[in-house]
Amino acid sequence: MVYRRTPAVQQRLDDLRSRLVDAAIAQVAEYGYAGCSISAVAAAAGVGTGTVYRHFANKGELFTEVFRIVCTHEVDAMADAGARARDRDGRWVEAVTASVCTFAERALRAPTLAYALLAEPVDPQVDTERLRFREAFRDAIAIAIDAAIDADEIPPQDSAFTAACIVGAIGESLVLPLARGAADPSVIPSITTFTLRSLGSSDAHHPRGLQSGSAAAGLRCG
Repeated sequence: MVYRRTPAVQQRLDDLRSRLVDAAIAQVAEYGYAGCSISAVAAAAGVGTGTVYRHFANKGELFTEVFRIVCTHEVDAMADAGARARDRDGRWVEAVTASVCTFAERALRAPTLAYALLAEPVDPQVDTERLRFREAFRDAIAIAIDAAIDADEIPPQDSAFTAACIVGAIGESLVLPLARGAADPSVIPSITTFTLRSLGSSDAHHPRGLQSGSAAAGLRCG
């Protein structure tokens, strides 16, 4: 007879798996990828090490899921910020700057986790998830850039290329501060200015990179 898990048993297994992932997220947010181990995750979740291995074959598999969940959440947060800015200000350029500033602000608030997501050496299978995150961020920005072009807010351009350059440049500008764990929020105006200039947008709305009342300023204050 083939054993079939009851719904109650499956629910308990799913809940335990979620608890392990939550524990792993908390560990990497505090100690970084290198500072995490299967035993540390097990201890944080209140289970034995063997229990972790019954759900995940190795550290790489566990943290691939961690990166997938965290990166999806970050992309959703950036997309939501862009949509709110577009609704509030009526300009697609504001959606781009809001998305980028949200990415930077969230990274500055959780530097250890952000450094792990962006640049810390990780297992190859985890690095694959990191690349998907960058692609998803690029694609979200490219959609807003295309809309801004269609609305005659910015000059015609290769939206995917511009978006990739913005994602790469912003990530690079944050890596060293995040690695030191001492990122300065004052970098946000410079990020806004860089993004606008990359798009070919006029700085009329942001004479010094960030103006009180702008979408990015609202995010910063909120």
